[in-house]
Amino acid sequence: MLLTNTEEIPGKRITAFYGVVSGSTVRAKHAGRDIMAGFKNIFGGELKGYTELLQESRDEAIKRMKAQARQLGANAVVNVRFSTSSVAAGAAEIYVYGTAVTVE
Repeated sequence: MLLTNTEEIPGKRITAFYGVVSGSTVRAKHAGRDIMAGFKNIFGGELKGYTELLQESRDEAIKRMKAQARQLGANAVVNVRFSTSSVAAGAAEIYVYGTAVTVE
């Protein structure tokens, strides 16, 4: 499954469009990560626990989008975009979407 944030894939020709596909996940913060994040806010530095959480969330959302595209018969998703939103105190949604296509 090819993924790109562009409207076309260089060297490939789009032969079929299947429409918008998406994937999302909602993740909550972990108490241990919150404590460590509090210390990092005081002393500075990367919040590695949150970095890992966001990467896992993006990976899960992409996996779900790719599964939806495969169900439609696509072999690529073009014009991929990400969005985030806060859905509750301490919880956020990662949403990914794009256009499912077949390329040759």
